Amino acid sequence: MASLGPAVSSLRSSLSLLDSSISILDEGVSDFPRLCKVLQTQQHFELLAEPTLREAQQSLVDEIVPAIHQLVSTAERHIDQLVRKEESLKARSELLNGRLNTSNSRNSSFGGSTQPKRTTENTTSTTLSESKLLEMKRLQQKKERLQYAIDRLELQCKQRERELRKSMAFVND
Repeated sequence: MASLGPAVSSLRSSLSLLDSSISILDEGVSDFPRLCKVLQTQQHFELLAEPTLREAQQSLVDEIVPAIHQLVSTAERHIDQLVRKEESLKARSELLNGRLNTSNSRNSSFGGSTQPKRTTENTTSTTLSESKLLEMKRLQQKKERLQYAIDRLELQCKQRERELRKSMAFVND
């Protein structure tokens, strides 16, 4: 058995050497997945040929320009509509202000009071003047209604002329 002693001790030293080699390899290989990721090359930017880049730019321009032109024309139409609406509102405001001023001046020309003063001496003349005053007031109101109708028709005429000019402008474009 003495001949096996050196073989066993040699085997034990080989095993300890093998264990230390395995532990050294473990230490060296434990960081291997991180090293693979760190050493892996990634292409962050793709290099393109200049003609390819120009073609891509031109296709974007061809796609975007018509949409921009359409949006601009829509905005212009909307602005034109708002301008026409503003003009019609200004004209209506002027008309109503004129009517208001006319109504105020008419009321002041009648002395501000629609009731005549009654005296005990002239009751028959007062009733006669009262009926004339009512008739005059009725005629005045009829005149105002007719004037209002004329003004409204004139505004409608102006509005239709504007619409006609606008439609003629679209036809000419």
